Amino acid sequence: YLGLGRHPAVRRAAADAALTWGAGAGASRLVTGTLALHEELERELADWLGQPAALACSTGYHANLAVVTALADRDTHVISDAHVHASLIDAVRLSRAHLTVVPHNDVDAVRTALAGSTRRTLVLTESIYSVLGDRAPLADLADVCHAHGAWLLVDEAHAVGVHGAGLVHGLGLAGRPDVVVTATLSKSLGSQGGAVLGPAALVEHLVNTARPFIFSTAPPPSAVAAASAALELLEANPSRVERLQRNGS
Repeated sequence: YLGLGRHPAVRRAAADAALTWGAGAGASRLVTGTLALHEELERELADWLGQPAALACSTGYHANLAVVTALADRDTHVISDAHVHASLIDAVRLSRAHLTVVPHNDVDAVRTALAGSTRRTLVLTESIYSVLGDRAPLADLADVCHAHGAWLLVDEAHAVGVHGAGLVHGLGLAGRPDVVVTATLSKSLGSQGGAVLGPAALVEHLVNTARPFIFSTAPPPSAVAAASAALELLEANPSRVERLQRNGS
């Protein structure tokens, strides 16, 4: 989205990491796959997006699979926008949760579904939808979820970077204990991987229960270092994002 995948500093960071750490992480995060690079990127992402903690995953697809299957089970009610990404749809199927699909960006439909729910509830949305390019009514969704004691999961894959630190951060929703964010490293950051961001207790829960995280090889050093370098460039040079906004208007 921002041309960072071919930026000289990003390519140099990827090459240096491969020469220093090797071509791959070598194992899952819970065995020997966690490198200092992973932990540094998690701290940087959490700071940038205004979240207490972050967990880096092999892909954005894995991030969505990890968080939904770790939070939802047969006793959970998932309320999903009709246009969420395939990874969220597959995650709900794997979780075996009770599913209600509501019309796109219909807050009243979410409110009605929540009012009729007697289970632990998780609401799924994207902040910027990849196909239509429209925004979710995040502030209203967060208020409705809070009123009914539900979690709100926001996939920010197409907003982070394009809209600075994302729409959750921009609307003042970052850091709320009932709002969880997923993001990808392969769009604005020009690399590969994904992340789940939210309360520290949530990240600890994922580390111990999220099978896509536990049983996957950690993201390779080159991709992690590239994402960190791209993030540093974004923070140091916000004009790149401003130029993208002008070009798209």
